[in-house]
Amino acid sequence: MPHKLMRVHRAAGRQSGAARPVMLGIAGDSAAGKTTLSTGLAEALGPDRSTSVCVDDYHRYDREERRHLPFTALHPDCNYVSIMEQHLQQLATGQPILKPVYDHATGLLGRPALVEPREFVIVEGLLPLHTKLARACFDITVYLSPTEDIRRQWKIARDTRKRGNTVDGVLAELERREPEAEAFIRPQRSHADIVVRFAPIDGRDDPPGTPLSAELLLRPTIPHPDLGSVLSGGERRAIHLKLARDSDGRPVDALHVHGYAPREESKMVEKAIWSQLTADGGELPDTLGSLGGGDRSEPLAITQLLLLYHLLEASLSRQRYSGFSKSKRHPASHSERWLP
Repeated sequence: MPHKLMRVHRAAGRQSGAARPVMLGIAGDSAAGKTTLSTGLAEALGPDRSTSVCVDDYHRYDREERRHLPFTALHPDCNYVSIMEQHLQQLATGQPILKPVYDHATGLLGRPALVEPREFVIVEGLLPLHTKLARACFDITVYLSPTEDIRRQWKIARDTRKRGNTVDGVLAELERREPEAEAFIRPQRSHADIVVRFAPIDGRDDPPGTPLSAELLLRPTIPHPDLGSVLSGGERRAIHLKLARDSDGRPVDALHVHGYAPREESKMVEKAIWSQLTADGGELPDTLGSLGGGDRSEPLAITQLLLLYHLLEASLSRQRYSGFSKSKRHPASHSERWLP
């Protein structure tokens, strides 16, 4: 089967030391925070080492055409899924693609763009984990699952500010999309290595403006970092780990990152995680945790740090197959934060 052949091909590439990128897939519904999460990662890695791809560019129809269709942009029939699969395979094996372009601001389809994979390829969008073949292309997979009321607030704010929509228009579109979100977007959650939820903590009556907390479900489908040193002492107010039950009833590690914790304690956690990534204690990338407009979220920064850990470990593992034996990455310059 194609997805099994893709996995065999990638495994053979690892063992032979062949150059191919580390692939991260981030799925989630519209306005779930995918771009915010991926942008911070790409900026931390630097443009010389990372390539970003939004698979929403594979829409078949522009916004005006979709108004007259019986389905929305969330439906696979509204997207060139087979071309997306083909391009993900090419990127995963180190080949460039000529990617379609969809302009979210205007709702128009643009000219294709040449995309060349670098050491890390970050893929985000509505349907990157929809098919077996697409999933087989990724080393690490993430599903963003904010509470629906939070996501709706984010979508209303974004679409009215950046896309010229009205509040009533956004709410109507959300209702129209709901059946397809349930049918095609949310099932991707079960295929993710990490499920991230930004939300207030149940039972806490935090004042308005308190940063959202984060819960990360760390599934045993990939090895996760040892957070023992991070979870000791006073830092437990900022972050703690417990055994929980996944949606299918299976046990899973649930990492809680508290938005209400004092920033100095969150920074201690970030430095502890950073120390596992760096050899010389260089400064944390200032792009991590950025919400835009000067706003910052420490739970977002810690989430991005953990994903950086996975990306760099996957790259380091590939180097070990190639005969390299360095144990840590370290920051080098503003344009290239880690060296092989």
